[in-house]
Amino acid sequence: MTVSMKPSTSTTLNDGARHHHHTLSTLDFQGASSAAAAKTMKVDLANLASLIKDEEERKTFNQEMDGFYMLFTRYLNEKSKGTKIDWEKIQSPSAEQIVPYADLPVESSASDLTKLAVLKLNGGLGTTMGCVGPKSAIEVRDNMTFLDLSVRQIEYLNKKHDVSVPFILMNSFNTDDDTKRIVQKYASHNVDIITFNQSRHPRIKKESLLPVPRTPNSPIEQWYPPGHGDIYESLYNSGLLDQLLEQGKEYLFVSNVDNLGATVDINILHHMVETDAEFIMEVTDKTKADIKGGTLIDYDGQIRLLEIAQVPDEHLEDFKSIKKFKIFNTNNLWINLRAVKRVMDEAAMDLEIIVNNKTTDSGEKVIQLETAVGAAIKHFKNAHGINVPRTRFLPVKSTSDLFLVTSNLYSLVHGELVVNPQRMFNNVPLIKLGEDFKKVQNFLTRFKSIPHILELDHLTVTGDVTFGSNVELRGTVIIVANHGERIDIPSGSILENKVVSGNLRILDH
Repeated sequence: MTVSMKPSTSTTLNDGARHHHHTLSTLDFQGASSAAAAKTMKVDLANLASLIKDEEERKTFNQEMDGFYMLFTRYLNEKSKGTKIDWEKIQSPSAEQIVPYADLPVESSASDLTKLAVLKLNGGLGTTMGCVGPKSAIEVRDNMTFLDLSVRQIEYLNKKHDVSVPFILMNSFNTDDDTKRIVQKYASHNVDIITFNQSRHPRIKKESLLPVPRTPNSPIEQWYPPGHGDIYESLYNSGLLDQLLEQGKEYLFVSNVDNLGATVDINILHHMVETDAEFIMEVTDKTKADIKGGTLIDYDGQIRLLEIAQVPDEHLEDFKSIKKFKIFNTNNLWINLRAVKRVMDEAAMDLEIIVNNKTTDSGEKVIQLETAVGAAIKHFKNAHGINVPRTRFLPVKSTSDLFLVTSNLYSLVHGELVVNPQRMFNNVPLIKLGEDFKKVQNFLTRFKSIPHILELDHLTVTGDVTFGSNVELRGTVIIVANHGERIDIPSGSILENKVVSGNLRILDH
């Protein structure tokens, strides 16, 4: 069964937000220019709303613009005050703030599952991998997409434990139409699928601080989804939060749709229930490949998420160091829904703003104000991190990642990727595929079959390189075809600790 949530409509820009107590007059602006920008923005947003004739549509639009306007005024306020994180106050989290996964009791009872819902963040497109449409529709293993694998996992979970865990997709305006069409194919599956949309915010002109769209129906590229921190506002405004609570669902497991390691873990869920934690963030040990990932810190005695975008330039190297920040956020989050309701009712949600600078196709500089879902950790009681095994973080952001998950390093069991027990090392090989492999279509044409990599540590491939079938790679393998050269790795080759360069052509006779 699939359900699509529509926003409930009880907020308008003109009659004041239902749960935002601040108004323009109460915001402490340091400069007249900030106050003027806020006032102009308010007028522009009201003008946009006035162009919508349908009352329900206008209410929904106003509701989204309320959320945007609050972000915008906070941004102006922080900008005028020069608010920055105080680097001296940042401490590593205490032992109580990060619990090792190995210390969790093994839970055999699945009774907590009756109170669980699972949500995947499904707002992204597959453009970076050269695909059209939602990223979740890319095939990743055995002709199955990210969505197929997730649905199969939840279906198996429900069947095995005789429960009904709903599967929720938070779409963006970029992915909503396609996703609704795609999920129809699961109608006969034993999974309740619910879709809802995150907000749509107007891009802001960097120079004038005016909204880019001039009408509510302006082209899609003039709007943006404001990051996954919008989940709280969108759950609350859509009525889905209340609906889940009415159904007896108390806990929400949130993860990125492209993280194939993010499966329901009964031990973590039981730990959450037993410790009365309102928010748990799964973190894992940082490697040199993870230098950009957000990390948990102790800030003035409070647990906080620190994202790379918040780090002052002079401390960037510090942030990337594995010495000072040993863990990073996997974005697998366990959240108490009653607590979300309380924080939203109190209008207390105050997530750090991430300013995303963009340049449009026409060359105009714009800004997007975004927030991160994990930043809410500071608002919840008994919130802490759990240091989980690396196997729970298996994102597919590039074809290099796709190479790993389609290889013999993993097998597929009920929609879940399981590490091949014949792999002798705990770590995953480091894969760097060059520009010629960047798009999925190009990637697929360059391999007759994905090489065997059980004994591989590191692979770098650049240039015009193709692989035959049943190739085996071991140790460190570097293959470089310079400009104008081509290398065909023959079928059945075994490359162990080799550097391959020059020209090698193999043509079918």
